[in-house]
Amino acid sequence: MRFGPVPLAEAEGAILAHAVKTGEGKLAKGRRLSANDLAMLADAGMGEVVVARLEPDDLPEDEAAARIASAISPDRLRFSSAATGRVNVYATVSGLFVANRATVDRVNRIDPAITLACLADHVAVDAGDMVATIKIIPLAVPGKFVEQAAAVLRAEPAFDVKPFVPKRAALIATELPSLKRQVMDKTRAVLAGRLAQAGSSLDTERRVAHTETAVAAEIAELRSTHDLLIIFGASAVADPEDVVPAAIRRAGGTVEHVGMPVDPGNLLVLGRFGDIPVVGAPGCARSPRENGFDWILDRLLAGEWPSPTDIAGLGVGGLLKEIPTRPQPREVAVRPQPGPVAIVVLAAGRASRMGPAGKHKLLAEFDGIPLVRRSVETALSVGKGKVVVVTGYREAEIRAALSGLSVALVSNPDYESGMASSLVAGLTAVDEGAGGMLVMLADMPGLTDGHLSKMIDAFGAESGRAVVRAVTEGQRGNPVILPKSTFAAVRQLVGDVGARHIVERCGLPVIDVELGAAARLDVDTPEAILAAGGILKG
Repeated sequence: MRFGPVPLAEAEGAILAHAVKTGEGKLAKGRRLSANDLAMLADAGMGEVVVARLEPDDLPEDEAAARIASAISPDRLRFSSAATGRVNVYATVSGLFVANRATVDRVNRIDPAITLACLADHVAVDAGDMVATIKIIPLAVPGKFVEQAAAVLRAEPAFDVKPFVPKRAALIATELPSLKRQVMDKTRAVLAGRLAQAGSSLDTERRVAHTETAVAAEIAELRSTHDLLIIFGASAVADPEDVVPAAIRRAGGTVEHVGMPVDPGNLLVLGRFGDIPVVGAPGCARSPRENGFDWILDRLLAGEWPSPTDIAGLGVGGLLKEIPTRPQPREVAVRPQPGPVAIVVLAAGRASRMGPAGKHKLLAEFDGIPLVRRSVETALSVGKGKVVVVTGYREAEIRAALSGLSVALVSNPDYESGMASSLVAGLTAVDEGAGGMLVMLADMPGLTDGHLSKMIDAFGAESGRAVVRAVTEGQRGNPVILPKSTFAAVRQLVGDVGARHIVERCGLPVIDVELGAAARLDVDTPEAILAAGGILKG
């Protein structure tokens, strides 16, 4: 491929390297230039243009990306159409993403023009999650390199998604006077939630004395009716001969490994009865935060059986976040209070349910004030952090309705792709020192500054280390506060999705704040606006 500026007279059939605006419109990057295109550029006063001219063996970027993607087995995977030299790969099932680093590296070492990026090895994913992307860097690439990459991917899979297999699990929890019943209740709820995310169920719970004999008796009874046994000891495992591993052996099972180089999660026990796993869970697994127990549980639920060698190899990347409540922290650190909470008001959507009349819900008036202005004024009246407003559809009118308000306005030109683009756009305007982001929909007329303050106070009470979510009688609603630790995940969102996936999988506590009916009252239709006391305008 030859790249660079050429006179217009030599550019027909070449690929445009950069988008060009003319009086009649815009020519997009990657366009193969026609005679009409060149005439348009000439009318615009241009004498030359930067292009890519293909050699006989070259493949255009989209064709190259599509050919490479076609070499990957489509089992449990979905591929996007090639666009701008990129093909994205998505999981079609919930399961465990596994990657072959050697294969991925071989593809990426063929030529810098060809790149393959994927998730880390052994990461749990949901159906619909993006797991990999193929990107051709230049506008074209020699066909021989494309064929080499395809050959590597046909010879050995670069990655796969192993679907979770539903299992019926039993929990054996031991009791000591020092262990509160509320802690055991929470443990059961957290474990049930972990299992449910992978399509499994916690069918049985037994609470017994913290003795080898009592635990062994429960194991012997439950192993014939369950696919997975999980033991939470009231006291941490201190030795391979301690209560939990000793009980597994006493019941006729095998203890394959005690301990793992993942912290939190060091004190895990893995045993088996034939093909039935039995796991002695570390105490940190009583918390929903990610820990070593999650890593082993995900593998077991996806049909893998981690060997002692596998477990011993988890040390790189195995240092996870400290749990502040552990009885004896490694160091007592002073944890600063979180920075201020920025409020991001989403006002970019197309209002597609407003019907053929074309009225915009955010321009409807409540008490003589456009709904979008009313929502933003509510956010401003809290007075505890920066307010960002994301606009897109009918942007000029929405911004006019906000005239004079001291807010940061962010344009989302990609608003038609869905909510994710607005979340990402809003985050770009959040100050570096913010401790969290309160995401607020602009079409919720029932929200007050008191509601928002109540949520921000709850966030502060958790030192910024929890998700705070508005609810109505226990039902999920809006707004939601996302801690700073989730911002990296927000930046990865794509499509018509919100933050629910992040809330469910971030491993942080979720604090529900009851706001009454306001948390679920959004006005998406003309009928809803009128019922809420609004007047259609705009």
